Amino acid sequence: MEIQRIKFVAGEATSDSDSDLKRQKVEVSTTSSFQREFENAVGSYFVERKSEISEGNEITIYHCKALNLSPSTSRLKIESSSMVPKFGVSSICGRRRDMEDAVAVHPSFCRRQSDTAVEFHYFAVYDGHGCSHVAKTCRERLHELVEEELLRNEEASPEWKEAMERSFSRMDREITALDEGAPGNCRCELQTPQCNAVGSTAVVAIVTPDKIIVANCGDSRAVLCRNGKPIPLSADHKPDRPDELARIEEAGGRVIYWDGPRVLGVLAMSRSIGDNYLKPYVSSEPEVTVTDRTAGDDCLLLASDGLWDVVSNGTACGVARMCLRGKIPPASLVSTSPEVYVNGDVADKACSYASMLLTKLALARHSTDNVSVVVINLRS
Repeated sequence: MEIQRIKFVAGEATSDSDSDLKRQKVEVSTTSSFQREFENAVGSYFVERKSEISEGNEITIYHCKALNLSPSTSRLKIESSSMVPKFGVSSICGRRRDMEDAVAVHPSFCRRQSDTAVEFHYFAVYDGHGCSHVAKTCRERLHELVEEELLRNEEASPEWKEAMERSFSRMDREITALDEGAPGNCRCELQTPQCNAVGSTAVVAIVTPDKIIVANCGDSRAVLCRNGKPIPLSADHKPDRPDELARIEEAGGRVIYWDGPRVLGVLAMSRSIGDNYLKPYVSSEPEVTVTDRTAGDDCLLLASDGLWDVVSNGTACGVARMCLRGKIPPASLVSTSPEVYVNGDVADKACSYASMLLTKLALARHSTDNVSVVVINLRS
């Protein structure tokens, strides 16, 4: 089993160095067979791979640059900023045959002209089902749609709820158009009726200097650790949740208990992007929360249900907080010291440890699903 721990490098680059960065990325991607595996989780951020042996298993460590090159300008979209939060990502296939999770990390993905000093940072976990193409498409597109919505009216303060709802709706329509298009090369081959039975959850967090905005659709989850206590910033969309059950039945659907509550006895969540064959019972509308940041905020966790099915909010926050406070995991977990760079300086190593430790904890507790975890350090 291969555990992927991802480390990002964000820094300034001039136009002269852009081509060198791009060339380095192309050379790696054309000579390394494992980039495809990496892209299943977070996309084309690969720079270097290291392997080490821990407890008899090979652990693959990815050293990355969050380049996020704009196709139109071929320039780095990420700019150096002391306000970029430190973060770590771990994503593993686990005991599943296929990897259907996807993770998106876009520091400084949006800056409004009305206030150029304020940067928005985008983090998301997508948990696909039926196939991986919906989660991958969300990873590639949803942050762009959110940015477009936020820049729609730059003179006014962001209307977070409306912007996120419009973004999710547009994403869902793009998935529908994709299903109706030409066949693809993924497992379901984008052929009806198979492609209509493919969808993905989406939990998105936008971190600003003073707020945390979370939009959730499905049963992935965002949890804030504040003063050592877990505060859920999203609520799982399960078919037997009273308000969700009422909505499904009002639309003419049914919740059938088959290895747990499922919409029409099929889908174990009541909201998702995609799953056209279950509309209107399954909705793509997200629930949005806006939380003011405080001095007591320790970290923010985003994860797929592969973690939350076996690890409680409190336990996950306790593990992450332990790592952030400098209690380094034992040498049996990681035999080498990872380096995380932000703006050219060594940043907090704890987020990488925390995300990896949580995925290993989920496996130790016999999670049967893909497990993806994002840990964001909110301490200044």
